[in-house]
Formats: sequence, C-alpha cells, structure tokens
Amino acid sequence: MATTQPVQFRWGIISTGKIAECFVKDLLVDPKTRGVEDVVHKVAAVGSRTVDKAKEFIATVAGGDETIKAYGSYAEVYADKDVDAVYIGTPHTYHYENALDAIKAKKNVLCEKPVSCNSAELRSLIAAAKENNVFFMEALWTRFHPLALEVKKVIDEGTLGKPIVVHADLSGNFDIDNIPTTHRILDPSLGGGALLDLGPYPLVWAIIALYEHSANNHVKPAVSGAMLKTPITGVDASTAFVLTFSPPSDGTSSLYAQAILSCSITLNAPDPGVTIRFEKGTIKIAPPIYCPKQFAVQYFGGNGKLVREETKVFEYVGVGWHFEADEVARCIRAGKLESDLWGHEKSLLEMSIFDELRKQGAYEFPPGVEKVSD
Repeated sequence: MATTQPVQFRWGIISTGKIAECFVKDLLVDPKTRGVEDVVHKVAAVGSRTVDKAKEFIATVAGGDETIKAYGSYAEVYADKDVDAVYIGTPHTYHYENALDAIKAKKNVLCEKPVSCNSAELRSLIAAAKENNVFFMEALWTRFHPLALEVKKVIDEGTLGKPIVVHADLSGNFDIDNIPTTHRILDPSLGGGALLDLGPYPLVWAIIALYEHSANNHVKPAVSGAMLKTPITGVDASTAFVLTFSPPSDGTSSLYAQAILSCSITLNAPDPGVTIRFEKGTIKIAPPIYCPKQFAVQYFGGNGKLVREETKVFEYVGVGWHFEADEVARCIRAGKLESDLWGHEKSLLEMSIFDELRKQGAYEFPPGVEKVSD
C-alpha cells in the first residue's frame, strides 16, 4: 500500500529578530521526532529591513538553504506566491500594521503574542481576515504543547473535581537598571512592561483551567488588578491581577473560581510556576510556564490528605514552537479560518483583560502606538 506523503507547508518569515530565530529553528526540526507524519515545514521566504539582513538570517538560522528567497521588505514576502502562511515576529506595536498588510495580500497569518496592542486593533484584524477569507491566529504557542494538552485532559477527565483557584506567575529579571531605555521591555513606544510581554503566559493557564472548563460555558470573568510602575520609563515593572469566575443570573455557568496571576520584569520565575487547585487535588506545573516539560498531579482523599501523586515528563526535539506551526498547517489544509484550540474568541478575551488592566493601572501608550482605538 502506498504511503501518503506529508504536505509541505511553506512559510514566509517577517522579521529576523530573536523570536523569529527561535521559530525557524523549530520549523527545521524533523516532524517525525515529535510523531508528526502529515506535515513538513519549509521556509520559503524571509523579509527584513535589508536583503543582506535576510541573507544573513538564512545563512545562520535557516541552514543556508539557497532555495529560500531573501527580501529587503515585508511587502515582497506578502506578495510571494510560494508562501502559504506568514509568521510575524516583529515587536508587538508593529503587529497590527504587519498583520493587516499580510491579510490584505490574501496571506494566512500566524502573529506573535500579544497579537495586538489592544482589543480594538484585534477586532479590526479579525474583520479583515474574514473579509479576505484567510486564516489568522495569535502565536500563543503554549496552548499547543503536549504538556498543555495533557493537563487539559486531566482537568476534563473530572477526577479532581472542579477547579477552584489558579495561581500562575511569569517573571524574568531583565536587569532594568542596566539596560538602555530603548530596550523593548522598558520602551513605552514598544508597548514595554511586564503585562503585554509576559502576561499572556500566566493568563493562558487560567484560560485553559477556568475559561475553557465545561462548567464555565464561555462566561467571561470579572477583572481587577494593580500595576507597580518603574520610574525609569513608567512602564509596569510588575502587574498582579485577579480573574473572578462566578455564575451569572441566567444560570449559564456553574463555575465558582478565581485566577490569581502576576508577572514581573524584576524577578526570577518561581517554582512551581502554575498551581491549579481543585476540589479533590492539585496540579503543579514546573517553570518555564511558556514551555513546561513537567507537571505533577496530587490526588486528595475525603479528608483532604494526599493519597497519591503522579509526575509526567515530556521530551521532544526543539523548544516547542513547532507545535503551533503544525496547528496552522492542519487548520489551513482543512479550510479553517481559525484554530479550535486558540481561536479569535480567546485572543479577544486576552486583549480585553489587558485593556482593562492598563485602564485600572493608568498605563497609556504614547500617541500613535495604538493604530485603532475604541
């Protein structure tokens, strides 16, 4: 019997920075090493500010593949007929214009997190994607990792009962007293600070455990938070926020739960990075919470005492960016315009939460940063 050949999926890479380097290195990992037989990824084109920069990226990151086209503009990547989807790895204050240009060129888009600066920009991008009949997804890579899928499976299986509290934190010590104020983490014009850069990762675990829970039925949480700003540039050095899930009067939800989340650019990450506490047990996820490879499940008896603990460890070649790339290729092959796992609804929830937290923390971007606003 003939063996079905995997579909070659061709990527156009926008930006040649660190994040794009990480993504491309994982694209080049043999899919069979992670049990993927139906798709293989190919870098077809790289766009940068100059042709020389694109060529350097191809030589140093993409294995020197001479079939990859080097472009000195992003527009040339969008126009390339050999590109199936565009990966946008620019700073997040550029995501809106880069993604919109790609969408208008009828290109499918995977856009780095956070997908935009605010929810108004995101709504505009989603409308444009639907109008142009193209796939569009935020690159919240954590949601597609094997560990995240397994944690969701344990939650849905129900033995632990309903989730009650999620604690999650992502911190990173950026040594902010000794880096230039033009660094992305400090520069307000680049959307600097902890919330937009690090906040998606504690939030994604709250979305997996609480928002996606069958008892919640897509009910949005109440949001409260506080920011601690650095006097260096006024961006948030730390942000702490609470999401409260409680049933509305119409009875569409039966989930009573809270997520207590935080992010900081002045601390190292804690261990465990995520703790999900249930009626009958606890899940503890080891850092780094954006690509964890180990978690433990504790099962409690009727007296609240530990009955048993199971630890699960995941190993694969690469860092984990390739799992979202697999999702994009499969969705597009199936004719989908968004992912079932991380669709437009969840990105909109994310951005609306961040909008509210910036409002509560009185963190306004400099004029011109937000291309669309309410």
